[in-house]
Amino acid sequence: MGATSFVPSHVLVGVGFVFPFMIALCLSPRPALAKDGGVTRHYTFDVKMQNVTRLCHTRSIVTVNGKYPGPPIVAREGDRLLIKVTNHIPSNVSIHWHGIRQLRSGWADGPAYITQCPIQTGQSYLYNFTITGQRGTLFWHAHISWLRATVYGPIIILPMKNASYPFARPHKEVPIVFGEWFNSDPEMIISQALQTGGGPNVSDAYTINGLPGPLYNCSANDTFKLKVKPGKTYLLRLVNAALNDELFFSIANHTMMVVDVDAVYVKPFDTDTLVLAPGQTSNVLLKAKPRNPRATFFMMARPYVTGQGTFDNSIVAGILEYAAGLGSIKQLPLLKPTLPALNDTSFVTSFTRKLRSLASKQFPANVPTNVDRQFFFAIGLGTNPCDKKNQTCQGPNGTMFAASINNVSFSMPTTALLQAHFTGQSNGVYNPNFPIIPLTPFNYTGNPPNNTMVSNGTKLVVLPFNTSVELIMQDTSILGAESHPLHLHGFNFFIVGQGFGNFDPSNDPKNFNLVDPVERNSVSVPSGGWVAIRFLADNPGVWFMHCHLEVHTSWGLKMAWLVLDGKLPNQKLLRPPADLPKC
Repeated sequence: MGATSFVPSHVLVGVGFVFPFMIALCLSPRPALAKDGGVTRHYTFDVKMQNVTRLCHTRSIVTVNGKYPGPPIVAREGDRLLIKVTNHIPSNVSIHWHGIRQLRSGWADGPAYITQCPIQTGQSYLYNFTITGQRGTLFWHAHISWLRATVYGPIIILPMKNASYPFARPHKEVPIVFGEWFNSDPEMIISQALQTGGGPNVSDAYTINGLPGPLYNCSANDTFKLKVKPGKTYLLRLVNAALNDELFFSIANHTMMVVDVDAVYVKPFDTDTLVLAPGQTSNVLLKAKPRNPRATFFMMARPYVTGQGTFDNSIVAGILEYAAGLGSIKQLPLLKPTLPALNDTSFVTSFTRKLRSLASKQFPANVPTNVDRQFFFAIGLGTNPCDKKNQTCQGPNGTMFAASINNVSFSMPTTALLQAHFTGQSNGVYNPNFPIIPLTPFNYTGNPPNNTMVSNGTKLVVLPFNTSVELIMQDTSILGAESHPLHLHGFNFFIVGQGFGNFDPSNDPKNFNLVDPVERNSVSVPSGGWVAIRFLADNPGVWFMHCHLEVHTSWGLKMAWLVLDGKLPNQKLLRPPADLPKC
């Protein structure tokens, strides 16, 4: 990794896990200035296999630079990033910079076959983008098949130089990245599931910074430990990089103050427990107790579960320790937090309703008040016919599991959509006629229809530049109601409303929050409910939107928005780079 500026020493990681940075990066004193006043930072990502042991299982896993999790990206708002990714593994690779707006730089967004062809074995691609108007915590991850199970790491965006946080500067900053560990190869797991039509095997452990912790067998030494000093305040940068699970997180006998979600400041509030869906991030302030409490404290995460399928019902634990104590840590009591029940939707609802934008003069909430286009997306599971002659598949009633939006299960193209659009060669690649409402309305959260079959296709919604969009996403009860964390590439959106049951277009909009709604890039559609979002389509390109439960993405719960160029030069997609990978 290389970079070209100084990052302050208080940005640090916890004891017991070494990111390859201890973010006290004293870098070159002569930064290269980017056009917008930031600096240019250079990173090298070598994607390669590495033997890693967890739970007494050693596997050769895909990594970046041999690290699991991968190296952090550290930058300031306004900086330009040049990240050279070289593929040294047998399979194709692409990297997504999750939550980065990618204004006019869609070629660097990363989802395979959406904005780029994947990087083939032995090939390299230089991701080139600028961080504009964002500060906080995001993350990067592989965006092809299930490679992101091990290929991920945090993106730490500090405020511009001489800018400050809208809260007191913390003593230290600590990335806490949640993941999932599989004793077997996740690529084999999803490949087998897609062949049989059944549900994939679940993970064997959850992890904090790659470590499962002491509650799993053969894992006591693989425990994340955070050492704190009495009276000091720590900024925890939380990332849910898990493959298929929303997670509750709590620290025994400590309260956290939520100050940021998805790299957007929020009105601060205190909580004992957070819930984070895959793809979501949050910054929280942890104030250590004023005196050494003569105890150690478990930091725990476990899943929030709403679906009917199998899941990894286990708990990952790290340990919070106070420095400068007398005697052995082992002799101190180890306290556990009380986490919500696995299916505690009422807690999740209460927590999410506390999230509000700062909506201040410095950090306004620019909610679109006038809506140009309205969309209603019914989201959920479904089935495809069994494709095995004279055999039965392992999905419901001998079918194959599928998932869809407005009954369209997305078929991945074999060439990149953005390339097809830019070159005017979209015929046979995609159709611009994605249904804006369900073609066959039904009682979405009532008794499901008898026919659960989906249609399949590569369909997009086309939007003129600067269209203001209102999108209602409605969960359905087909094969069971379930929470679906939807992630939109290329944009942040405002969550103006949510509720349970079927969305009521006559009455529910009356209660929309257009003053200080939270701004995010990923939102969970409530199990058996709906969520309303608004965004301004001010970023030309092709932008993926998909469930961040990877199994549902594999089954087709995805689509894309094509935002056309505007009239002005600064409203047009830049030309593709010369090294853009070929399919």
